[in-house]
Amino acid sequence: MWNLFFVFGIFLGGAIAFNLLSNPAPIEVNPKLAQELAGYGITNYNNLIPEDIMNWQSLFTLKGFVLMVAGGFLVGFGTRYAGGCTSGHAIMGLSNLQLPSLIATICFMIGGFIMANLFLPFILSL
Repeated sequence: MWNLFFVFGIFLGGAIAFNLLSNPAPIEVNPKLAQELAGYGITNYNNLIPEDIMNWQSLFTLKGFVLMVAGGFLVGFGTRYAGGCTSGHAIMGLSNLQLPSLIATICFMIGGFIMANLFLPFILSL
């Protein structure tokens, strides 16, 4: 019975947050970033996630498959392989001075920089 209250509380909290805390103003993007993103075909800034690359139609393209399906698999695999997620290692592990969490967090950051600067521009240009 308590599980039902828990699930209802999650739904109610999300509905309240959406209605009271959402910002109706369009998302502001730095002009230099907007110019770079336009080169990748991203021009719609109506949502936090660009609909130009994250939508149902693009899921069935090579780029969409790589971004959503293969990317999701890699996130899940990396979480299991690293023994936790990025937040778990970076927040809890580092606050407990765990050496494996320090190593994992450094590797997460290096991987993120490589992905954002080398692989993502190539994937978005497909």
